[in-house]
Amino acid sequence: MADRLFRDRRDAGHVLAGLLDHYRGQPDVLVLGLPRGGVPAAYEVAMALGAPLDVFGVRKLGVPGREELAMGAIGSGGVVVLNDDVVRGLGITPETIQHVAEQEGRELLRREQAYREGRPPPEIGGKTVILVDDGLATGASMRAAIQAIKRQRPASIVVAVPAAPASTCQELSMVLNEVVCATTPSPFFAVGASYWDFTQTTDEEVRNLLRAAATTRAPAGVQGPTEVAVVRADAMQTEEGVPSEEALFDLVGDAHFVCIGEASHGTHEFYAARAAMTRRLIERKGFRAVAVEADWPDAYRVNRYVRGRGHDETAEESLRGFERFPTWMWRNNVVLDFVGWLREYNDRLGGDERAKAGFYGVDLYSLHRSAQEVIAYLERVDPAAAERARERYSCFDHASGDDGQAYGFAAAFGAGETCEQGAVEQLVDLQRHAAEYARRDKLVAGDEAFYAEQNARVVRAAAEYYRSMFGGRVSSWNLRDTHMVDTLDALVGHLSRQQGQPTKVVVWAHNSHIGDARATELGSQGEVDVGQLVRERHPGDCRLLGFTTYTGTVTAADDWGSPAERKWVRPALPDSVEELFHSAGEKEFLLSFGHASRAAEALRAARLERAIGVIYRPDTERQSHYFQVRASEQFDALIHIDDTRAVEPLERTALWERGEVPETYPFTV
Repeated sequence: MADRLFRDRRDAGHVLAGLLDHYRGQPDVLVLGLPRGGVPAAYEVAMALGAPLDVFGVRKLGVPGREELAMGAIGSGGVVVLNDDVVRGLGITPETIQHVAEQEGRELLRREQAYREGRPPPEIGGKTVILVDDGLATGASMRAAIQAIKRQRPASIVVAVPAAPASTCQELSMVLNEVVCATTPSPFFAVGASYWDFTQTTDEEVRNLLRAAATTRAPAGVQGPTEVAVVRADAMQTEEGVPSEEALFDLVGDAHFVCIGEASHGTHEFYAARAAMTRRLIERKGFRAVAVEADWPDAYRVNRYVRGRGHDETAEESLRGFERFPTWMWRNNVVLDFVGWLREYNDRLGGDERAKAGFYGVDLYSLHRSAQEVIAYLERVDPAAAERARERYSCFDHASGDDGQAYGFAAAFGAGETCEQGAVEQLVDLQRHAAEYARRDKLVAGDEAFYAEQNARVVRAAAEYYRSMFGGRVSSWNLRDTHMVDTLDALVGHLSRQQGQPTKVVVWAHNSHIGDARATELGSQGEVDVGQLVRERHPGDCRLLGFTTYTGTVTAADDWGSPAERKWVRPALPDSVEELFHSAGEKEFLLSFGHASRAAEALRAARLERAIGVIYRPDTERQSHYFQVRASEQFDALIHIDDTRAVEPLERTALWERGEVPETYPFTV
């Protein structure tokens, strides 16, 4: 495979063991790890193959005075391999080489004796030797080991490494029986770049692993259950993606934050199952808010409707605020039904406002719309303050467009004003007078004051976000997700004060927001997200639940702003979470990692995971829609639905109705 991230050296060894499975049960196989980093990987290989484990020492020969530069390497038995270019280029004498080799040779012997703790070196003659390291760069150390081992006349030598340049692997394969390189990144920067955890292996760890291998080696040919079998055994039944109440409530427990993701923004089953679970949590577990990946003013129009306020008379009317692309995210048949149900549920409660459940948006795209809402609110309660707000926000009017990107481009590149100071001043002004504005003895007045203040927060955050869009993806992403969690916390604080007890909230957003970023390759690049921040701010009081699918159809667009299409979802790639779940052979299931310990361990290994947003580009799917994750650390639970269908937009175009012809047409007709 071209690239892969390993959790650590043990995880890398587990992958190598799978690639070396054809040696399982063969007699006279010996696994040798190059200390220190190669030993944890070699241990996993030896345990999986039922083979003995030992170490084979190699030491770098550093140039005197520039020890970080290798002029060669020395292996057990005194074999020396030199880098001729370095030796000739620096004019290093044979006497210098001999002196350094003697020093390193003594250290090599001392270490091997310390690692073996009195055990004799293994017999290599006639054996199939599998030589394992945690990775290769130039391959000099490995070549020294190979030459030293060849002197002892093994039957064959196999080199197995988790990561190496393709050129190094190719060079070694010309002189060996077999070379296994689990991943060959291009360009190749360093071995450590292929690991999340590349902490240095200690001498004590090496001794412990050798000790454990000597006492617990499994009989040759015996293997534990496969990952597929583990997933199948730990899977819990779901019905249309919805677990039983017992399983759902056991997962949720007493948590006040339940974050439910989706693997696309256009899959019917994800929307429907999420809505069904949310209904149960509202009815049976006392949840009082649904916070969604949507703009604050648009979602608040829905909130007014479900609470029996505002001017909209139907659920469909209340969703008309979602005019910005992609409209189908919230203007679809599943959301329409849920909003209608939420209104009916609240109506049954009568005048008990504190028991009613609301619908809120936590996103920040609505720069202009939120500014208008702040001004409209102030015109009702303080016309003079409205005039001040209009003056401060007029700065944004200088950029055309209604989504903030035109302002962001101008501000980032110096072609326009940076209006953020005015946005901050307006927020402070509103906060200073908030108590005065909400002093009326009505719950509605307090809600409207809070609504206006949050709109002012959106304007401030959106201005910074749109400017940062042109500076770097991580910066803008982090601003957005931090704003979402800030809004979530502010919302819960406001509702908790009204209700006189901590409010429970369900969060709806994409898996890429809900899954903990620290368990993804994006987290290693400095990215944070909603799931990580909620876990950090509310430890033990939140649950993260994601969805996956293998194939089907999805509502998505080719480009930003393009019409919605009903697209065919390609079957998931090999080595992905979705492909593993598909291999389990079940139509749908839940893995709750608190109870599925074996599946949790299997899914701590790095795998690909698919994320389809509002854009889906199958032609570049690996680059556009997959990233590496440790799924059981990313989520508390996952629901897999193997074959899914596109969510139905309320406005179904002819393009959507026609759909996309699968690549297998006409062969499967």
